Amino acid sequence: MYQIGEALIGNGNELAHIDLVIGDKNGPVGTAFVNNMSNLSLGHTPLLSVIRPNLMTKPATLIVPKVSVRDLDDANKIFGPAQTAVGRAVADAVEEGILPAEEAENMVLIVSVFIHPEASDFRKIYQYNYGATKLALRRAMEGYPSVNKVLAEKDRGAHPVMGFKVNRLWSPPYLQVALDLDNMQDMERIIDSLPDRERILIEAGTPLVKKFGVGIVSKIRELKKDAFIIADLKTLDVGRIEVKMAADETADAVAISGLGTQESIEKAIHEAQKQGIYSILDMMNVDNFTEKLENLNFKPDIVLLHRNVDLETLKAERGEEQADMTEWGNINQIKEIIGKNGRVAVAGGIVPKKMDQALDSGADVIVVGRYIIGSRDVRRAAEDFLEKMPQDPDTMRLALDEDESI
Repeated sequence: MYQIGEALIGNGNELAHIDLVIGDKNGPVGTAFVNNMSNLSLGHTPLLSVIRPNLMTKPATLIVPKVSVRDLDDANKIFGPAQTAVGRAVADAVEEGILPAEEAENMVLIVSVFIHPEASDFRKIYQYNYGATKLALRRAMEGYPSVNKVLAEKDRGAHPVMGFKVNRLWSPPYLQVALDLDNMQDMERIIDSLPDRERILIEAGTPLVKKFGVGIVSKIRELKKDAFIIADLKTLDVGRIEVKMAADETADAVAISGLGTQESIEKAIHEAQKQGIYSILDMMNVDNFTEKLENLNFKPDIVLLHRNVDLETLKAERGEEQADMTEWGNINQIKEIIGKNGRVAVAGGIVPKKMDQALDSGADVIVVGRYIIGSRDVRRAAEDFLEKMPQDPDTMRLALDEDESI
């Protein structure tokens, strides 16, 4: 047996975060158990968990402090409420059938315990650590979380210690507001006026980047810390350097020009992958962009299509099938090329009355510039588009959404 569990319960300085492993005495967990007991380190001395002095719990459980124990005050928190909480949680888990009683002599547990240096309420320390240990044990024995749960949550969750949320484009459609401006005050006014919605993406337009440098991304981040920010660099050459510059300024995505060579495009996309940000391939003025996409070894995360009336006219003149065509080309074909997680953005003078057509065609991101940034009422202009989109993905999610199904 070799099971792994984790749980976090509580709030404030007394919150408990438990990591644990369960395994056989004669297996790798048993070996780690003995090694931890015999290799002590300053401030992180492991200790056996007890129900009370002179009564260790079964299965034998080793507590390893995550935070350095600096003095007797810190030691009292570990040796008192935390030690008892873990011991009783393990014993109760056996009694309740979470851990098999018949294997209690053959199993060992290693439990990593977090105690904040400023935690002071011993009852809360006990309560939270008891609950977190019991929950981590149950999760370990039930194999929680499943891979499907992880994949469903990976782009939704926000870690409370971070203090900000990293937005991912997991539930389209989205409205991308293109700040094609050259004035800092106008930029600040527009950003301040935009609705606070997850479906809004903010684009640092090429004019802004050219006038103020890629550092304008950090300025936008100061104004809207949780925003999804796109740096429209229209990179043609030395894309690797430019993408890294944008990533260093906390951009979530970088726009690369599809007019570049295959080598320069692939280097830029590869750098975006390395930096953990989205690559957007802008197909403005690119002929045969489906062929160009097919030839790329590294596919972009997002393909940006512009209104292509010329292509429609050409196909009509040739008598070719246009059933799958939209003003932006065959979006479904583009998605087949870039893969199931790829997104397609559309741009080109889009107004609210064209929203249904864009969404019905399969577009994931609607790029709007002048209609919003040129409006006297920026908020209302943005809402003209947002009202045609679903609510934000987690609007109806409970504040304490349940992880385990019961």
